[in-house]
Amino acid sequence: MPALPEPIPLAEIEAARARLQGLAIRTPLVRLNADSGASEIYLKLESLQPIGSFKIRGAGNAMALAGPEALEAGVWTSSAGNMGQGVAWNAARLGIRCSVVVPDHAPRAKLDALERLGAEITKVPFDVWWQILVTHQHEGQSGVFVHPVSDPAVMAGNGTIGLELFEDLPDLDAVIVPYGGGGLSCGIASAMRALKPEVPVYAAEVATAAPLAAALAAGKPTEVEYVPSFVDGIGSTRVLDEMWPLASSLLAGSLVARLEEVAAAVRLLAVRNRVVAEGAGAASAAAALNGGAGSGKIVCIVSGGNIDIAKLVTILSEAV
Repeated sequence: MPALPEPIPLAEIEAARARLQGLAIRTPLVRLNADSGASEIYLKLESLQPIGSFKIRGAGNAMALAGPEALEAGVWTSSAGNMGQGVAWNAARLGIRCSVVVPDHAPRAKLDALERLGAEITKVPFDVWWQILVTHQHEGQSGVFVHPVSDPAVMAGNGTIGLELFEDLPDLDAVIVPYGGGGLSCGIASAMRALKPEVPVYAAEVATAAPLAAALAAGKPTEVEYVPSFVDGIGSTRVLDEMWPLASSLLAGSLVARLEEVAAAVRLLAVRNRVVAEGAGAASAAAALNGGAGSGKIVCIVSGGNIDIAKLVTILSEAV
């Protein structure tokens, strides 16, 4: 697939916000109720979206742009769960068929949500699932394909978060965004590049799967080991080649947290702010608490809250 060399234009992000009126909510930005030294850490609570994650924004914008005629044949995506929910939620609203191809480690909480929304679910091995992200194809699937990462319309929808950050906290000093494939971080970074280019946007990764950190160190996408964990919404074996030009030019770096640090952040958000965050959603807070983004007003994108209850209970019991 062709690479994406340019940031998403601000006009497209603003147009996406108009399309998303009445679909995605404007999520609150709240201060983390914990001592963080010289930093003021803020949480952008995308976990409060109707599907429990930011994916409703990108899916909603992409499907609105596809138009009713194209959507008559249905819609499908490849997702570990949250983008699947975003596409399925919008498909249910429009009364069209939805199919989601998921990796075999997809968590039960996200699969249950897909079933509630009426999506057809196909489980495949992780390597097969990853190839769909690379090729944008999978045998047996039909209708409009909504790529969870590299679709410019998806990134424009994600970028609407950046508009809200700038309006709610115009003197922010840095943004930390969980990095799965780069669609969220590059969408937000596109908005910030246009509105306040001096503000760095960092990726947050977990040590069990940190392909962006490895790619930035090597100067090109490179293979890394992927170890499945409760942090299921981010991490892969490699940065998508088509996303590398954008990610390497827009993002200020990758802040990598250990699994134990992410678990501690999940607990902290639950205990201090009464916020339920999935592992990926708490990775940004873990990175901020480590001081990787420096001092000042640091915004952490809490990308989702769709965590299995059993896993949450284990983490709250101070285990991993």
